[in-house]
Amino acid sequence: MSPFKRNLLIFTVILAAIMELIDTSIVNVALNYMSGNLGSTLEDTSWVITSYAIANVIIIPITSFLTTKLGRRNYYIGSIILFTFCSLMCGQAGNIWTLVFFRFIQGLGGGALLSVSQVVVFELFPKEKQGVASALFGVGVFVGPTIGPTLGGFITENYSWPWIFYINVPLGALAAISCYFLLSEPAVRQTVKKVDWTGICLLAVGIGSLQTVLERGETDDWFSASYIIWLTVTAIICLTIFVLWELHIEAPVVNLRVLKSKTLSVAAILTFVTGLGLFTSVYLTPVVAQRLLGFTPSQTGLLLLPGAVIAIFGLIISARLLQKGLSPIYIIIAGFALFIYFNWRMSGLTLDTSAGEITFTLIFRAVGLALLTVPLTALAVSSLADKEIPQGAALNNMMRQLGGSFGISIFNTYLARRVASHRVDLLSHITATDPQTQLRLQSYTSYFQAKGFGILDAQRKALKLVDQVVVRQSNLLSYDNAFLLLGLIFVLALPLLLLVADQVKRKAGNIIISDH
Repeated sequence: MSPFKRNLLIFTVILAAIMELIDTSIVNVALNYMSGNLGSTLEDTSWVITSYAIANVIIIPITSFLTTKLGRRNYYIGSIILFTFCSLMCGQAGNIWTLVFFRFIQGLGGGALLSVSQVVVFELFPKEKQGVASALFGVGVFVGPTIGPTLGGFITENYSWPWIFYINVPLGALAAISCYFLLSEPAVRQTVKKVDWTGICLLAVGIGSLQTVLERGETDDWFSASYIIWLTVTAIICLTIFVLWELHIEAPVVNLRVLKSKTLSVAAILTFVTGLGLFTSVYLTPVVAQRLLGFTPSQTGLLLLPGAVIAIFGLIISARLLQKGLSPIYIIIAGFALFIYFNWRMSGLTLDTSAGEITFTLIFRAVGLALLTVPLTALAVSSLADKEIPQGAALNNMMRQLGGSFGISIFNTYLARRVASHRVDLLSHITATDPQTQLRLQSYTSYFQAKGFGILDAQRKALKLVDQVVVRQSNLLSYDNAFLLLGLIFVLALPLLLLVADQVKRKAGNIIISDH
């Protein structure tokens, strides 16, 4: 392959991976628009995000199997076409559940765009430049979800929300054409003698049932709804049998035996927490900015952009430090510390917080998560045999996506509970005998009277305005609590590094990481 064709292929597969990752968050700033346009609640509309994440979680661990079974070239190009077609159908959706369906199928196609792309990039770089390959792909892994809201905000405000999906169509078509002419099969192709359909079905049903319980539980009062009970039982049974089955058979679709490695197990938990932080924070921030602070979609998206740019340097620095032999544990600690500080600052948000202050705070989030991207994968595979590395890295990637999927669902439930609790607390202080309440009501009443309303109408409007203030404050306090809880989760997870500190070797940073 000529240098031009090689560079074009590298650009194509990284672009495809970034396109897939952008779609994990590009819809975040458009949820209110989708909700109004499609006549759905915000809770139902959040399925547009979670259905995509569920599909990613299901497909990523079986990508290695599908690549071997179908052939890497066929599977990759087919996935690009599927992703592109579903992007078109998402934009055409006339109701929320049609949109959710095509988002799920889009997520199934997107799984290969992430996993196979990294394998291709590593193959195209010589061994002495594998650090460059790692940094390049790391930029895509982190920057994709982070710039999604910026791009989504610009498109939503200047055009309409379907265009956040239509934009994938020309890019996907060009990527498919480029790969058709440039992408080839690997030099050594493995074969699949037997398909583990049982494992695939158990994983899909178990994860899908569990995610539905987490997403719909709060809305339908948890176990008072019979279908929530049935789905909970289904999730427990399917996932338990899945684990036992995968440990029992010779050729499992997901090789869970690699989890006997303590470093992989700990890294997988930390990656789950990191995924939870990455996707939940990029979900919570746009909602707060738009619903409570009154920012436009474009303004909301721009909040995240400076941090995303600065984080690129964090990715490059962490990759270089690993190559020089620095233990990934030190970089992981630094990343956790920065993200915890970000959440502490965000937990102090008020209705008067400026865009500049939020943008500055988001830089700590971006750099912190950037420092975690490459070192956690290095830690995960540091004690695995060469033949176990692909499966270990795939499991680690699955945990990141799973953390994001669970995080959004869990925090939606947490927010609903905290809003109700704060509303009760605030209303308990608003009484007829409270001087501040009376003063505020009088002020509001006088304002409306000055606008020409009669005394009774002015008093009703004043009471309604007080209620609106209570609602806004209740929501703000609940989001403050959510950021504080997110930071606390990171604090509680950090000591897990002590379990593997003595096992991590300096060579961890030099391992070639494959998500195949």
